[in-house]
Amino acid sequence: MLKRPLLLCSSLLALSACQPSPQTTQQPQEQQTSPLPRLEDQVFYQQSVDVFPYLPADLSEPYIDCPLTVQASSEQYQSAAQTDYATPGWEQRIAADWQFFGNDSQNGRLLVIDHRLTENGLSYRYLANGSSQNELYEPWSSSKVMAFTGAVSRARQSGVGANSLAGDVPIADLITSIHTYFPFGMADGNSNAIASYFINVSGRDYLTSLFHDAWLKLSNPNIFMRGAYGSVLFDPGSDTWQDRSTKESVSMPRLTDNQRDPGYLPYRCDNCGLTGNKPMTTLAQAEWLKRLASHIAEPTTRHPGLEEEDIRTLFYGVGHSDVTHQYGGMLMGISNLLADAIAKQIDGPGDSRTKLNQISDGKWRIFQKLGSGPSETRKRAEMVMLAQVCLPDYQGGRAFTLAAQAGVDGDEEWQVNQAAMKLQALLDSSMATLLARP
Repeated sequence: MLKRPLLLCSSLLALSACQPSPQTTQQPQEQQTSPLPRLEDQVFYQQSVDVFPYLPADLSEPYIDCPLTVQASSEQYQSAAQTDYATPGWEQRIAADWQFFGNDSQNGRLLVIDHRLTENGLSYRYLANGSSQNELYEPWSSSKVMAFTGAVSRARQSGVGANSLAGDVPIADLITSIHTYFPFGMADGNSNAIASYFINVSGRDYLTSLFHDAWLKLSNPNIFMRGAYGSVLFDPGSDTWQDRSTKESVSMPRLTDNQRDPGYLPYRCDNCGLTGNKPMTTLAQAEWLKRLASHIAEPTTRHPGLEEEDIRTLFYGVGHSDVTHQYGGMLMGISNLLADAIAKQIDGPGDSRTKLNQISDGKWRIFQKLGSGPSETRKRAEMVMLAQVCLPDYQGGRAFTLAAQAGVDGDEEWQVNQAAMKLQALLDSSMATLLARP
């Protein structure tokens, strides 16, 4: 988040130097203006967004696949084999209702990929509002999931994975710090610097190719990832990534400037438009995360090169060095927006965490990444949510991937709070619609 500089009187000056001079008092007084509200003073933001998430009561098993046990009708769902994701144009072959959550997107864009077990195996249906699934927006920090998985994919091509040290720092510490925005283990909490490092390790040409021919094969050519998250870069102090199990070491790129990557584009490049140099859609983001979550069940759609332990590092931070926490990763992604929205649909007494534990014997999971900011180019304050949800036993077991984006007019930092409130309303209404139809 950008902070407004504070204008302070120098402590070297006498107090009178900060007061109006006699000449000034003789002039017509300028109209005084109230200071702008601060984001950190907004109650909703502090209570629902900038908070560590609720955690499940039972974390005995760091599972990736959601344990779905009850078969649903295959009428509204299609399996990966039926859709054939390896062939371009799959967006036209999936089971989808692009107006399931309403016929407009005035309150924000939202896409849910609903996972169900059918007679054809793990199957999906795609649900959106207002046919907004291909509308471009700036993903803000929610796209850091792509930066991390792209970097580990490149590392796998060289022979090491997420269970590695970058210099002396566990990759798991870095990915957790990205999601918490706090120091974690040996990571310093500078989420933007760490994520920019991962983008540079990936290479922007490679990252962009993953949305297209190299993996997702999306039909929308306007999706790419060619920016960064700031000019300050995490420096592991070494080019070496060493696998902690095999002890194999490889050299990974360690740039001193984002622009040294040939694939880098500035935020307002000729082809970037108002959505910047990382334009995405709810379909692009949700499909990326959905394929990570179905890594074990769907071998044909796996992220190139990634292995099961890499996904587990992303979701749980397995391999981290913080002795005060059992897990990290996306499980520790800040905010309770989505958890509260789901809990509101669950009958019974208790707070949100209690309700989620009761319906799933404490085994529920929400893996999430939030992104937000005020945009001077669009004159909007925005918030984006990317999440994978698992509710074992509830309605026969529910699992879904969600990407949502909401914004309000105004580009002051405090107005991100208003965008968060709008996103909460969008999540509340969509979860009521989704979970009312088992």
